[in-house]
Amino acid sequence: MKISASFLSSSNIPIDLKKLNETDVDYIHVDVMDGKFVPNKTMPFSEMKNIYKYTNKRLDVHLMVENPKKYIPLYAELNTEFITFHMEVMDDIEENLELIKSYGIKCGLAIKPNTPVKSLVPYLPLLDLILVMGVEPGKGGQSFILETEDKIKETKSLINSYHLGILISVDGGIDQATKNYCQECDILTSGSYIIDGKSFQEQIDGLR
Repeated sequence: MKISASFLSSSNIPIDLKKLNETDVDYIHVDVMDGKFVPNKTMPFSEMKNIYKYTNKRLDVHLMVENPKKYIPLYAELNTEFITFHMEVMDDIEENLELIKSYGIKCGLAIKPNTPVKSLVPYLPLLDLILVMGVEPGKGGQSFILETEDKIKETKSLINSYHLGILISVDGGIDQATKNYCQECDILTSGSYIIDGKSFQEQIDGLR
């Protein structure tokens, strides 16, 4: 199981990024919020781009924004492995996926808890990753929605039915207990559980 660590709940981002860089975590999960698609807003790109000063880990960028096209070229400049945006933006989905691919970066679609898995079908041939939300996007520290387990299984079944190699990531409320509901995933994204722990490496080990 690969682990992607979110610093959304961090009170000292530079220090926590340096500490994460000393672990064997696979990715740094970068939450980008515009205050429109979700109520919360994260720091502007002018600050976010400085991540490279504190970590050389590959980035797993999660765009919780109304207009992904505005952000994709910016985050494509960084040490980015994945750029994922939300299915629910509805507009220009295929165009945005192609834009991500044009930078040689893996692309993903995220789905909220109430979004049907079958809505992903038209875009499956373009996807490298599906991000299943275990909470409503936008705020760290929420409790994992147990029904997410069924959604993950449904997503896995859909991918297998088309014989595709799309990865599944789950984000929201992930800890040592809730990871057991995510056995069909390839990547666990965890924020508070890792950042609030005394030893980041021990928390990461507990998720693998």
